[in-house]
Amino acid sequence: MPTVRDVLAALEARFPVGLAEEWDVNGLTVGAPDAELSLIHLAVDPTQAVAREAVEAGAQLLITHHPLMLRGVTTVAADTAKGAVVHTLVSGGVALANAHTNADHAAGGVADALANAVGLRQTGPLVPTPGSPALGTGRVGELDDGPTLEEFAARVASALPRTAHGVRIAGDLGARVRTVAVVGGAGDAFLDAARTAGVDVYVTADLRHHPALDARELAALGDGRPYLVDVSHFASEWAWLADTAAFLARELGVRTFVSTLSTDPWTSRIDAPKE
Repeated sequence: MPTVRDVLAALEARFPVGLAEEWDVNGLTVGAPDAELSLIHLAVDPTQAVAREAVEAGAQLLITHHPLMLRGVTTVAADTAKGAVVHTLVSGGVALANAHTNADHAAGGVADALANAVGLRQTGPLVPTPGSPALGTGRVGELDDGPTLEEFAARVASALPRTAHGVRIAGDLGARVRTVAVVGGAGDAFLDAARTAGVDVYVTADLRHHPALDARELAALGDGRPYLVDVSHFASEWAWLADTAAFLARELGVRTFVSTLSTDPWTSRIDAPKE
């Protein structure tokens, strides 16, 4: 029977920690490395609801994309948000590990999963890792059928989990699009990279008002591209779970289960009625 240590080794082989950002946290947070396991639970975020779900499912390990304690804490008391998760996992016999920006940059990681989910024929990373041109932030690819921007955005909406955020679009809905850049998670730091890449559409999450507005103003000086498609942070990274679950099941012969819970913080949305 594989152990938590075996899973950590498999994750390291696929998503080397050396690819992670210096500020990031990855690896084992809760649990014993030598604990044996038969079921791995996977989710984007280590929330209390996800921890309970993992315990109820009978998992021995929860793997998330985001770390539980990215920033330092001084207590894991059960009446704190982080502490409650730790206590739930420990009392339920569930270890916790994560792969974050290393999974963002690696082959077979978050960027590849998002690109594949929205139907791209990939041509390479948006921002290559120095010395490793096949790796890096985001992916660039092509659409074989040249849909309109509206049709492509609908395709994105169908491929990703439904959230209150929905799919926001900036640009000419009737324009034909063929080249696309994607970045899972918060991606407004790469708006210039998408423009430099000359793509028709940039798909990412958490686009803030001012960076997005500046990008659209700059695009207006040309042909209006790249158009923007903005999804929720959770949704943009969700496709990675199934790919990683399949990888671990194949490599270790262990059962895996992808969480059915949405960890997007927004639960509802109300639009003003049309007059």
